Amino acid sequence: MQELLRTEKLRKYFGVVSAADDVNLTIEKGRLTSVIGPNGAGKTTLINLLTGNILPDSGKVFFNGEEITRLPIHKRVKKGICRSFQIMNIFPKLSVYENLQIPILSYLNRSMRFYRPAHCHIDANERVDQLLQEIGMTDKRDLLAGTLSHGDQRLLEIGLAMAPEPKLLFLDEPTAGMNPVERVRVLENIRRLSIEKESTFVIVEHDMDIVFSLSDRIVVLHRGQILADGTPEEIKGNEDVRKVYLGEEIFWENK
Repeated sequence: MQELLRTEKLRKYFGVVSAADDVNLTIEKGRLTSVIGPNGAGKTTLINLLTGNILPDSGKVFFNGEEITRLPIHKRVKKGICRSFQIMNIFPKLSVYENLQIPILSYLNRSMRFYRPAHCHIDANERVDQLLQEIGMTDKRDLLAGTLSHGDQRLLEIGLAMAPEPKLLFLDEPTAGMNPVERVRVLENIRRLSIEKESTFVIVEHDMDIVFSLSDRIVVLHRGQILADGTPEEIKGNEDVRKVYLGEEIFWENK
């Protein structure tokens, strides 16, 4: 498989707490990867380090063979790294269409053209229409984002993250707060997009049903270190992973 992103001995401390401890990780193109671990394992910290939200204390990050360790967020986006967040980040008083139009115009460097109406940017609007179709929200294009169901708002947020046509897309707990019906629908869309698109997805998730049904590969973090890395079947049989989750439901029993 083709290497897309790689880290070398990535470290991040918050005081005396090690949130990333010599993390050596490779993300391969086209493989849907899930990152799991107990609370405080360092999952979100790792995503923040890879996407530029925080900088490491030491170590390196490479993307497509180029070192990007201290590259700012907006330049990583231009290179093809995007993300969604645990907390909803949409514009509730704008329509679904307008929500998607904003990041696309920004990506195309059109956001500062104050005297030209947005509807005149034909190529940008064609991309919005395409994106609406990709996330399955064409019939909701004119609805205010704030009136959507929680599941549809999450899908819209995924659409916002996909607007710059990323090569690598991180989704931080994409199904948080959803009911079972919404969860299944969003998962089906993520899997479909992973198969159909050029984007490679990395998901941080607590719901183990999601992890095992969706992933090609699972990375288990514990205390800022990679405890295990393998296919769902390999992770199910890993005794070290079982020990970490003792005291919690052993999520892969009878799966």
